[in-house]
Amino acid sequence: MKAVIYKIIGDERRQAYTIPLLAILASLFVVSLMFLIMGHNPLTAFRAILQGAGLMPRPNYAAGRGMLSDIMLSLAELTPMIFAALAIVVALKGGLFNIGVAGQMLFAGYMATILVGYSGLPAYLAMPLVLLVGAASGALVGAIIGFLKDRFNINEVVSSIMLNYIIQFITTFFILGNYVDPVTRQSRDVSPAARLVFQNVPVGSYRTALPVFILLAIATAFALRFFIKRTRSGFDLCAVGANLKAARYLGISPSLNIMLAMTLSGALAGLAGVTYYLGLYASIPLRDLPTMGFDAIAVALLGNASPLGALFASCLITVISRGSTYMSSLLNVQREIAQVMTGLILLFAACGAYVKKIINKR
Repeated sequence: MKAVIYKIIGDERRQAYTIPLLAILASLFVVSLMFLIMGHNPLTAFRAILQGAGLMPRPNYAAGRGMLSDIMLSLAELTPMIFAALAIVVALKGGLFNIGVAGQMLFAGYMATILVGYSGLPAYLAMPLVLLVGAASGALVGAIIGFLKDRFNINEVVSSIMLNYIIQFITTFFILGNYVDPVTRQSRDVSPAARLVFQNVPVGSYRTALPVFILLAIATAFALRFFIKRTRSGFDLCAVGANLKAARYLGISPSLNIMLAMTLSGALAGLAGVTYYLGLYASIPLRDLPTMGFDAIAVALLGNASPLGALFASCLITVISRGSTYMSSLLNVQREIAQVMTGLILLFAACGAYVKKIINKR
């Protein structure tokens, strides 16, 4: 039996794929037991999740909506998830842990909202500016964290957590003072020209959202892979993350690459922020950090801290997240079961290093 398990998992190269896959299967098995204990058929629950995400047809739809509408909304949510996961991956490659992605998303969304979202610019100017302002804003926060790490050796986890709260309270203060909607108690909606997701696009007999920047997110994942695998700067960044002393001995500047890793990570988090607040939504909730910034940690770890792995893991977590609402209403269970599923995936994925050690030892 052990020999069969070792053969399935394979050598170190195959383990990058087989161990995360086994983590997913193990989490689905545990969740299936939970559904059985609650008196529900696990296959029905999983089918409802796929239906809610648009990967399977529902029995009925509201007027003007269909399976295509659900798919487009899932892609709209997938776009910021990919950017957020890539932000985590870049930091991990540099030997850093950017737990401040949520704050960087919020800061980027806020700056893009007040500078472009309320400007009244036409779409052909507003959309590129939203992306530029978002990337620059996130990069600024990431650079601050990198500077504190390099100059004063302040742990990036501590500084990024503190910046999360600072950004949350400061943005709430300014929104309440200048941009709040008295009805929704959120920031006022941005202009349609500044939205990164086209709304109510007619497709046949349906009207659906159109998340055009999903293509940019996918292209960014491939570009980041090329940067890490095929460029000198990418090699230097990974060398610093793998062994700081050895990198310094080889003449690689740790300071430069710490700043590069955190700035690039912040820029990707900024793109996640604008595609979240000015794409998936049109306003900013008060006193709230986007949970997607923390979910991205699980996505990056599940994807084995690689750009393409994060891309595929983002698809899985987004399907679970999008489908949980429909599953909850269909089976009359709490939608937080999806968060339990995501947490179990992370738990089993975190055991991957231990499993790899045991397998390679045997």
